[in-house]
Amino acid sequence: MRISLLLGLALWVSCTDNAPATKDGKLYVVATTGMVADLAIHVGGEFVAVEALMGPGVDPHLYKATPSDQKKLRAADVIFFNGKGLEGKMADVLGKIGKTKPVAAVTESIDESELVDDAPGHLDPHVWFDVALWSRCVAVVGETLARADPEHAAQYRENAASYASKLQGELDGWVRSRIATIPKDQRVLITSHDAFRYFGRAYGVEVRGLQGISTASVAGVKDVEDLVDMIVTRKIKAIFVESSVPPKALEAVQEHVRRRGHDVAIGGEMFSDAMGDTPETNHYVGMIRHNVETLVGALR
Repeated sequence: MRISLLLGLALWVSCTDNAPATKDGKLYVVATTGMVADLAIHVGGEFVAVEALMGPGVDPHLYKATPSDQKKLRAADVIFFNGKGLEGKMADVLGKIGKTKPVAAVTESIDESELVDDAPGHLDPHVWFDVALWSRCVAVVGETLARADPEHAAQYRENAASYASKLQGELDGWVRSRIATIPKDQRVLITSHDAFRYFGRAYGVEVRGLQGISTASVAGVKDVEDLVDMIVTRKIKAIFVESSVPPKALEAVQEHVRRRGHDVAIGGEMFSDAMGDTPETNHYVGMIRHNVETLVGALR
């Protein structure tokens, strides 16, 4: 991991020997998802213009770069993506562009021993649901921008340290305090796909997804039956739909549960692979707060 990171840093340096192009006088940064763009916005501040390819409700597991996206990627000074397989269908595009300009996976600096295994050779990419772990991705953004734009390197690093501190201290602590208000035996989060393992591990919540970590997988009959059995047997109060996943499959689970004599509510909508489109949810902190309040409101 250390060797690959050093090689990546060397690539970024070699790609930034010349003065960077700018957009309206600012460094033009393109990010894949809203969560990654949020990091770039907070770290880059007034010196960058940030654009996210995937907006609210977009599923990154299935997303394919459009001709318009590829044009933006070619025009960008710096590109950030999540990594760990999240942007599966964009991997080839990002790999090719990374040969000519700085392209950084924000999760690259996290040791694999700290990541959740889905299967041999496959890691769970949903790191942002552990706020403290996600806060460590901020430094990658800071260092990448500092190398791309040395004139403002000190400010990028200062912004990165400030935002990481806010996430690791203030937001992470708030999540823990809110989850603590739910009785332990009721801390169960059931969603459309298995995106919340990091959240469960970090905050003591049992998580279960109808689909696997990628929405490209399809839930089978046994998956549905097993989930229905669990909900009925344990008298689970609520299950949760996701903004980036069609609710049909989970609504079918709800109906099967009802036929078994137990009423489980749709507890609300969670933002999993994409942020929201309101001022309250179109940024990372707001996304996390919405999810936690939705969970607490339905289960407490």
